[in-house]
Amino acid sequence: MELRFEELLDRITDFMRSEAKTETVIGQQFKLGEFTCVPVIKVGMGFGSGGGEGQDPKKGKGQGGGAGAGVNIQPIGFLVTKGDEISFLGTGAKTGLAAVFEKVPDLIEKLSEKANKKENL
Repeated sequence: MELRFEELLDRITDFMRSEAKTETVIGQQFKLGEFTCVPVIKVGMGFGSGGGEGQDPKKGKGQGGGAGAGVNIQPIGFLVTKGDEISFLGTGAKTGLAAVFEKVPDLIEKLSEKANKKENL
């Protein structure tokens, strides 16, 4: 079996490159009533590889190698827009995505109050 270590490394780096792109970090926008929400995501990656060869008088010559990569994708918040106003709503490091969805009604109320105050001026 011929080792194709460079080919393996190329495939892993291609995968990592395809995952660490703007579309991964800034997600697809969606509408929530009058608001447009855009998810913002943190992407972390790790990579490792190794290889070697040796010779045993009884078993002959041998070689081996391996590589691996890991990707962590974590939501960190949402950019929320209404008209000309843009706000960032963070998910919070400890509470996760569920906290964002709990905060959305409050965010909508606060943004509506701001809009009403500006209209009344």
